[in-house]
Amino acid sequence: MLDAVCAATGTPRSFFEVDPDDLPADTLAFRKTASSSVTEVERVSATVREAYGVSARLLTEVGMRRAVLPRAEGDLDGDDIERLAEETRDALGIARDSVMQHLTRTCERAGIPVVPMMLLDRGGNAEDRVIGHFGASCWRGTEDPSLISYFSASSGDRQRFTIAHELGHLVLHPARRHISPKLAEQEAHRFAGALLVPRERAYEALEAPFQLRELGELKARWGVSMQALIMRSRHLEIIDKERTQSLFKQIANRGWRLNEPVIVHPEQPLLMRTMMTRRFGKSGASSRQASEELGLNLVLLRSLVPEVGAASSVATAQAPRADVVNLASRRRQVPDIEIADRKSDWG
Repeated sequence: MLDAVCAATGTPRSFFEVDPDDLPADTLAFRKTASSSVTEVERVSATVREAYGVSARLLTEVGMRRAVLPRAEGDLDGDDIERLAEETRDALGIARDSVMQHLTRTCERAGIPVVPMMLLDRGGNAEDRVIGHFGASCWRGTEDPSLISYFSASSGDRQRFTIAHELGHLVLHPARRHISPKLAEQEAHRFAGALLVPRERAYEALEAPFQLRELGELKARWGVSMQALIMRSRHLEIIDKERTQSLFKQIANRGWRLNEPVIVHPEQPLLMRTMMTRRFGKSGASSRQASEELGLNLVLLRSLVPEVGAASSVATAQAPRADVVNLASRRRQVPDIEIADRKSDWG
């Protein structure tokens, strides 16, 4: 029976023979929509757990060093989250007031794998998309490896916010499992904004009253969506609730809710490919040996190790002002717009 299942789904026999990692149920956090079905959540959970098992094993086998992240305890307010975001920058080796040039690489240098995620259908084939999910994070314990995964990196600003949000879960929630999922998501949103746009720089850049054109320029600079910048302003009380709603309505009326002006290229992970190469040679994730030893479907294993070479980052060391230059040519596409009305907590 197992041989028949393996043949039908492309799953190696070793998948059924290895003991899964002991990953407690409450150490996996999602960034998802409220409409996500129970079945889909279970499928995502199972897939992320398998990815965690592979990444944790590779981290141990190749001897990857891991940075020690700050860990929140007890009840938190906004100032606590701002402080923890600053301490996280310290732990990651990033200046507290600088632009986060490449968030994915920063996490990976700290020993936190960041992987794209896909689901497999019943035939073991990759599905085109995951509906209702943005990202996930998981950990086994405060001293053990952790993992960040993201779904659908069509825009770099969304990808970066999702990764920062999941990093927030790793900092804020391993020792605070008693809080509600809703509060955990709100805290992770606040943390993501604080990590990507430090408080003092936000006060300087987001002085009210600002227009959408100015948000476009800041998006190019910080690699953060215009909508996330609006919420950052709200969290810091630079603007009030009514102005926040007005700005979101402007964006909705312009059709920018899912397609904002100013392109931020998706970032590309590298750590998993590096570890796979060290462990299995140049063939890495394409190797049947890797699939058998790690006990993971070859298609799924390959999805965790994307090809090198795609465009990445908002303002890389090689081209530090690329997106600012792009914005200059787009400025007429980001007009001043009258105030309207909208509610959102989207980053």
